[in-house]
Amino acid sequence: MIKVSNNIINVGVDDKNIDLFEGQYKVPFGMRYNSYLILDDKTCLLDTVDSNFKDEFLSNVKSSLGDRTLDYLVIHHMEPDHSALISEIVKLYPDVNILISVQGLAMLRNFFPEDENVTKHVKVTKEGDILELGHHSLHFIGAPFIHWPEVMMSYEENEKILFSADAFGRFGTYDSVENFHDESRRYYIGIVGKFGLQVKNLLNKALKLDIKKICSLHGNLLEGDLTPYIKDYITYANYDSEDNDVTIAYGSVYGHTKEAALLLKDELEHLGKKVYLFDLARDDIHEAISRAFAHKNLVIASVTYNNGLFPCVRNFIENLTERNFQKKNVSFIENGSWGPMANKVMKDLLANSKEINYIGEGVTIRSAINPIVRGNIKALAEAIANSDN
Repeated sequence: MIKVSNNIINVGVDDKNIDLFEGQYKVPFGMRYNSYLILDDKTCLLDTVDSNFKDEFLSNVKSSLGDRTLDYLVIHHMEPDHSALISEIVKLYPDVNILISVQGLAMLRNFFPEDENVTKHVKVTKEGDILELGHHSLHFIGAPFIHWPEVMMSYEENEKILFSADAFGRFGTYDSVENFHDESRRYYIGIVGKFGLQVKNLLNKALKLDIKKICSLHGNLLEGDLTPYIKDYITYANYDSEDNDVTIAYGSVYGHTKEAALLLKDELEHLGKKVYLFDLARDDIHEAISRAFAHKNLVIASVTYNNGLFPCVRNFIENLTERNFQKKNVSFIENGSWGPMANKVMKDLLANSKEINYIGEGVTIRSAINPIVRGNIKALAEAIANSDN
């Protein structure tokens, strides 16, 4: 358990054994599931945690409450890593009052179809509603599609804390500090990235509040100077780039396309560019996606495969476009022994992406690297470097 303040306790848990979050995101530094308990004239629990941590979580709640009962359970988000133990809380505290959005109530019934007790004392809560606990009061804020439609947040007026649901979360356990910024971005782009408009709407509300601390459902407590975190979210929500660095993402069968990607990397670094290189068949694709959003320049290199793209390259581009990839400089490299067409397919897949600036001539390799291809790669590197001017 972790003290947020004198009257607020983080009763959440660390998952140090998980390998994939949501079945796809690699989490080498583990994962944190946060739940917060407010102790006032009335007691209030904000969300629960993943079902794998039932015993630890319930022990945290019971020991923090002592001989007191639980008056309220606020459900900000119905995703199972935060809602799985609602029925267990109701068993322990059968008179608890549950506050949830109208969309959340429908999900609550769906997730617990055989437990009528979980909806016995439900109050549907909407934006603008206030829960008075004594010295603390929770003001509810609608946050639909960040990243599910039922999501609410709450602002505690006395201590000026924003309980932000999944927003401002990150991958990693509570105390992990490795790659903090990168893990925060990778979390955002992977999970929230599609919903930039909704995030901007939330920020318009949040920036009007006097916020001293942010308590997300994932990651650690954010306090002190919150400007960097807010600035990051503004960048993410606007799909702006963090810098003018280059991401090169490739799919190669026999090594020739990889050789081209490495040659381009060398040429760009010689010109002073910082480059992040990803083998899409082997490296973490979600890290590659995160980097593609972070940096201004993206180069995609693929063999022509079954008259289309190498599967991992297609997957990469589709992951970009479903997250509203936009505002980037993009270049292509293709390889084909008899009918190279990867460049056309890649450009077609990005056709609906906004504000894409295609840089340089698409490089074509016919089987293997030759002097002409080397010259074309050098020319592409120069075009990318000059695009920042």
